[in-house]
Amino acid sequence: MKYAYLVLALTGAGLIAACSDLTRSRDLDNPKVAAATMAQQVCSNCHGITGVSVSPNFPNLAAQPAAYLEAQLREFKSHDREDPAGFEYMWGLSRSLTDDQINGLAAYFSSQAPAHGPIEADANRRAAGNLVFLNGVPEKNIPACTTCHGDAGQGNATFPRLAGQHADYVVKQLVVFQRTNQRPSGAIMQTVAHELSVDNIRDVAAYVQSLGNVATP
Repeated sequence: MKYAYLVLALTGAGLIAACSDLTRSRDLDNPKVAAATMAQQVCSNCHGITGVSVSPNFPNLAAQPAAYLEAQLREFKSHDREDPAGFEYMWGLSRSLTDDQINGLAAYFSSQAPAHGPIEADANRRAAGNLVFLNGVPEKNIPACTTCHGDAGQGNATFPRLAGQHADYVVKQLVVFQRTNQRPSGAIMQTVAHELSVDNIRDVAAYVQSLGNVATP
C-alpha cells in the first residue's frame, strides 16, 4: 500500500513538473511562455510545426511577412477580424497574447522555409490565373496581384505571401473580401475582389498555390 501511494505521489509530481516546464507549456494565459514554445506546442496543431499546414482549412504561415502576421494576430485578439475560420479558432487562442509573444510568433513563422504548394493539374486554369496575377482584369479595372503581393507572390510588409498558399484557403478569403465586411482592415482587397468572377477567383488561387519556392521579402 505504501508503495502504491509512493508511485502515485511520484507520478503526480512528474505531471506537475511537466505542466510547469515552460519549454513544453501550452498555457496561452502565461506571459512567460516563449513564442517559439507556443508555435511548436499549440500553433503546430493546425499550422504545422514550421508553419506549413496539412489541411487547406488552415493557412500556411511559413515565410509570411512578420508585419502581416503581427497585424493578423492583433486583429484576432481585438476581434476586428471576424471571418468564420478566424474567430472560431483564433479569438480564444489570441486573447491573452502579449505584444512580445505576438512579435515572437511572427518572427518564428516568418523565418521558416516557405511552403511548396501542389501544382494545379489543369494547365488552362494555371495560365488563366497567371494572367490575373500578373495583369489583373483590365476591363474591370482590377489591378494585378503583384502590385501588393510581389512579383512572385512573396508578400510585402502587411500584404501576405500568396506563393504556395492552399488554393482552397485563398478562394475562401477572396469570397470573404468580396461578399462580407468580416475583415475590415482589408478595404483594398474588398475593392479588388468585388468584381472578380468565380472563375477569376479559382484561377488565381490555383496559380498562386502552384508557385514554387520563391524568395522571402
